[in-house]
Amino acid sequence: QVQLVESGGGLVQPGGSLRLSCAASGSIFSINNMGWYRQAPGKQRELVARIRSGGSTNYADSVKGRFTISRDNAKNTVYLQMNSLKPEDTAVYYCNADIRITLRTMDNYWGQGTQVTVSS
Repeated sequence: QVQLVESGGGLVQPGGSLRLSCAASGSIFSINNMGWYRQAPGKQRELVARIRSGGSTNYADSVKGRFTISRDNAKNTVYLQMNSLKPEDTAVYYCNADIRITLRTMDNYWGQGTQVTVSS
């Protein structure tokens, strides 16, 4: 059984920073893409940032220059450093990963979500 567990959400003032973490655990052979999505009330879930196993990244235009995604492969963990936060960044943030449990079996997994609220 594979689990993704997020941490690091909370309430922060505009202009502030937060760092989200997501650790994968269980029977893991390898992890390919890891990423962060978010869903604000009344809106569709959207990609925030993604990092591939080789380290290449891509970001939503709305967070470029403010957010940084990174990963620690030894710890099966992905991070999202969020700086210069804006009220429109308020959402539930979800971790996502493509995980192989065997050489031939790869599935997509989601974390339970962590709330980020940007407000004065």
